[in-house]
Amino acid sequence: MSRPSISTLGALKQSGYQPRSVKEELRDNLILRMRSGKPLFEGIHGYEDTVLPAMERAILAGHSINLLGLRGQAKTRMARSLVGLLDEWVPVVAGSELNDDPLAPLSRHARELVHRMGDDTPVEWMHRDQRYTEKLATPDVTVADLIGDSDPIKAANLKLDQSDERVIHFGLLPRSHRGIFVINELPDLQPRIQVALFNILQEGDVQVRGFKLRLPLDIQFVFTANPEDYTNRGAIITPLKDRIQAQILTHYPPTIEQGMRITEQEARIPQAQRERVRVPDLLRVLIERVAMEARDSDLVDRKSGVSARLTISALETLRASAEHRALRAGAASTVARMGDLWSIVPAITGKIELVYEGEQEGPEKVAEHLVGLAVRNVFAELFPDAAKGRKRKADTSKDAYAPVIDHFMEGHCDLLVDNDDRAHAMALKNVPGLLQLVAERHPYLDKEEQVLWAEFVLHGLAEHSRIGRSRLVGAVRFGDLMRSVLGGVLDSDEEA
Repeated sequence: MSRPSISTLGALKQSGYQPRSVKEELRDNLILRMRSGKPLFEGIHGYEDTVLPAMERAILAGHSINLLGLRGQAKTRMARSLVGLLDEWVPVVAGSELNDDPLAPLSRHARELVHRMGDDTPVEWMHRDQRYTEKLATPDVTVADLIGDSDPIKAANLKLDQSDERVIHFGLLPRSHRGIFVINELPDLQPRIQVALFNILQEGDVQVRGFKLRLPLDIQFVFTANPEDYTNRGAIITPLKDRIQAQILTHYPPTIEQGMRITEQEARIPQAQRERVRVPDLLRVLIERVAMEARDSDLVDRKSGVSARLTISALETLRASAEHRALRAGAASTVARMGDLWSIVPAITGKIELVYEGEQEGPEKVAEHLVGLAVRNVFAELFPDAAKGRKRKADTSKDAYAPVIDHFMEGHCDLLVDNDDRAHAMALKNVPGLLQLVAERHPYLDKEEQVLWAEFVLHGLAEHSRIGRSRLVGAVRFGDLMRSVLGGVLDSDEEA
């Protein structure tokens, strides 16, 4: 819809325009969207049966909203998306500081202009994107920032007395009149500043210092908060919580499939890289599983949460690792490997908060441990139980992994990091029974994915202590378990 051409108050009246409050706009436009079958938010996954219905009910009820949840749960994104429920264009008195409605002017400037010019009062049109204000709550935020204060410089320039309301410099809240105002990380706001929000939330007005001034502001409030902030840095004071009408709990994606959709949607992948690197679904599943393992790990602070940004950064890093290898080899394209999965460790270390035990291990060790857990558990879901073959009385004839393990009793397999795809595949084909095992269990895989899954089997067996795995310079060596353990001990002795 293009900007309306109406430019005066008289023409606006003749058009039949009727003012609506922000909450009425949101409610009416939500009803239209629901009747048309369109989703409340585009690109928000995993909240269809939990958060989104609660948001819709809050908007229909005309409530202020507090989105409460751990980091990386799309709280700010949902708040910003509410702008899409506002009318595309609304009229304002030209030059008004507070986005005054021409039929219901609020500021002194707008009231005097309408009184003086009547139907000739100039009208401008404001797009809905201009009606969104966002403020990050930090300890240094003041009442003047949010509400306003007297401006002695303005008083001097205009030669006005300090008691004249025209010397007021309005803060963010009055300037958000007829719009959406979002405060992120609300608990970080000092308690005395939170008190300043009482009136606007309950009565809809603000007061500026000692001025006899009442501004019945029309604002849709949305707050975001992390529950851990209540004990770490601050708290939402009880009277303010009482005035916020709807508190909606957010959460992480409940399934791997939903997590994969979010990660793929949010990852910033250059088009050239997309064309050069293929990432099979197995690796995407493993990345999501790493995040799930981190959220359940005793080494990671669960109260802090594990953001969806971990999986997004991990996928970007994995793709970059595969592309780096292809560029060094002069290859036009490549398929991501299990070796690339271990390259995501730097994408994990900065995204997790460790408890004391985790700090003792170190972030890199914890990250590697999480990747290993993901491989171990996904492997157990896709292949036969690898633990059975470890039992002394186990029937080796029924062990699906016997040919592979027998090979490593005498030999080894080195997977070089910089090997091209053909040499990489050949190294795995030389392991007896490996590709046959993959083909029997997952016959739907194409040849490229069979190679990836064959490498996955080796890592899975290593995680279940059926074969040994050791990292060399520029390579990973799979071999006999005892030799790998003794080799590690000998290496440590040599370094000492």
